[in-house]
Amino acid sequence: MLVRDTPNMTMQHPLYVTKTRLPEPETFSRLCNDIFQRAWLTNNGQCVQELERNLLEYLGVSHVLACNNGTIALMLALQCAGLAGKKVAVTPYTYVATLSALLWLRCVPVFVDIEPDTLCLSPELLRKRFQQEPDIAGALPVHIYGLACDVERLDAVCREYGAVLIYDAAQAFGSRYHGKSLLEYGDYSICSFHATKIFHTAEGGCVVSHSADAHNALSLARAFGHINDTHYSLGINGKMSELHAAMGLALLPGTNTEIERRKEARAAYDAALEGLPLQRPTIREGLDWNNAYYPVLLPDEDCRVRAEQTLKERGIHPRRYFYPALNTLPYLQEEWRASCPVAEDAARRVLCLPMYGGLTDKEAGQVASCMHAALRGGATFRPSHS
Repeated sequence: MLVRDTPNMTMQHPLYVTKTRLPEPETFSRLCNDIFQRAWLTNNGQCVQELERNLLEYLGVSHVLACNNGTIALMLALQCAGLAGKKVAVTPYTYVATLSALLWLRCVPVFVDIEPDTLCLSPELLRKRFQQEPDIAGALPVHIYGLACDVERLDAVCREYGAVLIYDAAQAFGSRYHGKSLLEYGDYSICSFHATKIFHTAEGGCVVSHSADAHNALSLARAFGHINDTHYSLGINGKMSELHAAMGLALLPGTNTEIERRKEARAAYDAALEGLPLQRPTIREGLDWNNAYYPVLLPDEDCRVRAEQTLKERGIHPRRYFYPALNTLPYLQEEWRASCPVAEDAARRVLCLPMYGGLTDKEAGQVASCMHAALRGGATFRPSHS
């Protein structure tokens, strides 16, 4: 139950858009002590192998390869899929790392606008792009905020045009669609294990693939492309260290609890923000969402500026995930630029409010109070028990 209150002070402690989840010190210390005893810090050590086995079980997928970050994981998937130097259709509404991976591999980005309700890449517009440019070799949609793309239609379009489908699922760990991990979809999926994510290894990521051949090619490329003195293919250092894997081993068992707490935080926000003119991305039917973020689209850019300023004045730090739209970046070649009005509009109006498992009802109410003050200039809300 929520009651009206009046804001009169800043937060006692700054409230950021996310808060890194930390393991129990005893658990992490024990794992680190074991690493020190083995004196094996990297090169596919025991902790990395154990983490990969645990991820296979948690995600319910066929093959998982742990990497040193999500961007390298995406580059490995693109390289092993044969997309280096080719045209790849990509959403403009995501973090810049998605585009960076393409550009480092000399891929040509073909921007495809997003759906206005889900903010995910539009299958209909992707089909039109294939018709206009039949030499597009792959598609790179993003499960934005951990929300599901239209995986059925995207799969159908890519199969029709013979394109490789790689999902950037950097934010989607723990999201399940019709009972399956979102990382199960596509020819490849990648995930980020950065410290800001629901599950993390401080720095890290993974690639999910669906055949032993694909997994072996990824594994080889992750380790410079050679085994002992025999060199097979182009590779890079994509290896996860034992210390990072230990962080993951310590945190993975608590991930479902973290997701449940985020669901509670979302419910508190939904109640406290009721009545405000905010658009939220549509949650596709059949999705069990991980609540990686709490994004809202303000009515216009002026409202977004006012809300952001009001929040920051009170020690609350939202983020503009994801601004700017990637098709507008200044360093792109002119011929790559394409009008994506839906993504550009969303990027101007979006704010992500603080979201993590430890967010209290009181804190959610204080954030909502600022939003009411900014958008209505009226009374604000707090939990009745706070």
